[in-house]
Amino acid sequence: PGLLVPGIEEVLFDKLKDGEMYDQVVKTDYGYHLVRRIESQCKNTETDKVVTCPPTEELNAADSKIVQEIRGRHILLQVLSEEFKAPGEQWKSTRLSGKYLKASKVIFDNQTGMPIVSMEFNKEGANLFEAITGRNVGKPVAIFLDGILLSAPRVESKISGGSAVISGNFSIVEAKELAKRLNSGALPIKITLLSQQQVGASLGQESVENSFLAGVLGLLMVIIFMIAYYRLPGLVSAIALIIYALIITTIFKLVPVVLTLSGMAGFIMTIGLAVDANVLIFERLKEELRAGKSLQAAIDEGFARAWTSIRDSNVSTLITAFILLWLGETMVKGFGITLALGVIVSMFTAITVTRVLLKFIAQQVKVSGWWWGK
Repeated sequence: PGLLVPGIEEVLFDKLKDGEMYDQVVKTDYGYHLVRRIESQCKNTETDKVVTCPPTEELNAADSKIVQEIRGRHILLQVLSEEFKAPGEQWKSTRLSGKYLKASKVIFDNQTGMPIVSMEFNKEGANLFEAITGRNVGKPVAIFLDGILLSAPRVESKISGGSAVISGNFSIVEAKELAKRLNSGALPIKITLLSQQQVGASLGQESVENSFLAGVLGLLMVIIFMIAYYRLPGLVSAIALIIYALIITTIFKLVPVVLTLSGMAGFIMTIGLAVDANVLIFERLKEELRAGKSLQAAIDEGFARAWTSIRDSNVSTLITAFILLWLGETMVKGFGITLALGVIVSMFTAITVTRVLLKFIAQQVKVSGWWWGK
């Protein structure tokens, strides 16, 4: 089955189903483990395709071409003995601390092939380490992190040059863990918990729902203002805004886009950008009507004269959105994604949808110039 640790293999294959965690601590030669089975699948070794798992007796048959693969996780627990607790009278403190350690990593012994942990000190640390090892040949030298003994290797000889290795019967995992802890202790700071706060999942959901409600209310208020101020063209812009909202929410669903708080802010902002384009068009339309042009000519001229301003403002906004996507962190990227998508869709609805609706109404509905804002 591919696992080399007796005990864990038995639990994963025989005692757990997908998604389950074993309710007992599993003991192995490496320590104690908490074991969880994540998922499993069966593959045909000839075709390398995933197949339905057969009964256990067929799966374990000598001539079976089906193998079962299981993905699991485990947490290694180690018993902390008395000597591995805070420093006691058996250890004497030295001035050699983590700030003198440049790096620690896992290497392999050239003779035995076993993993060992190397340490490299800076110049001042090298002098201290040479003095300490010179005084303690044949004795253990303890390494503590946050008051807990990590290792106590025995000094075989005086070590100069600032480089040393810790050898022993390490597994790869144990050697990597020791190197990682040594590097963690090299940070020249002490971590102190100042405060902590637990936030439930419902708080984030509530914030997103409130932001969505704010967006809907903002959309309704904009629609009411546009109809009241621009009359019939305002009604057209309201229809275009509703179409915009439907298109953008569909895109969010299909991509999909996760609506975070920053993403909702970008979405709400694009509503204003969509209306801004309509405002430019309608103001140009009013000017052309007051200049005595026909309705169809005023619509064409209004769009033509407003297009340059709409294009420049939206392109500059798109450039900003792409910079946010390129350089921003996760929260900022959410704002940039919804902003970019919103700008693109709003240009389509403001230019294409609004233009088609205005021309259609101009041909089919005969009303006075007051309805067109003249």
